[in-house]
Amino acid sequence: MYMPGATAVGLGFAGGVAFASEKRIAYGNLLVSKSTKKVFQITPRVGATCAGLVADMQILSLQIAALARIRAMEIQRDVPPNTVAKMMSNMMYERRFFPLLTQVIVGGVVGEPSIYTLDPLGSVLPDRYAAVGTGAEMALGVLDPQYRDGMAEDDAVALAKKAVRAASMRDTASGDGIDVMVVDANGVRESAEPA
Repeated sequence: MYMPGATAVGLGFAGGVAFASEKRIAYGNLLVSKSTKKVFQITPRVGATCAGLVADMQILSLQIAALARIRAMEIQRDVPPNTVAKMMSNMMYERRFFPLLTQVIVGGVVGEPSIYTLDPLGSVLPDRYAAVGTGAEMALGVLDPQYRDGMAEDDAVALAKKAVRAASMRDTASGDGIDVMVVDANGVRESAEPA
């Protein structure tokens, strides 16, 4: 059985969170797609990125976005990233015997910026920056020495792209451009960079 490869990173900066992901889907030696979007807006102030089965993440993000809208109506305010991460965790844990085969980085800004990493069984790990997927080791090799708390947005986006680019150079399952999502108090902004 082939598992799809990918590289996705998320990191906090002063006032927000930046996500970056490459666009390739590869199963073993087969290149399936060169234009897959792996960054997702969950709420107006929470986003996510993934590595693994993108179909599982697409379903997860749609279901969590719907639950978050319901929760926002109930509490009459924005749903914070830790609540979204916990909703994802619950759904992933409920499916543990037939898991959603995706690793997720979720984060956003409701108050302070925050990031959480989830594995396919729903473990929630808070962090300041994270990388998931087959290229995570290479991406963390860039993030570990260069990340610092309180970075400016431009520096954080540049570092996220640099980490994904470094992973794409060594991981054959990663590549074909970069999608970037920035989440701050003003909402979500997305951009794409060609290969």
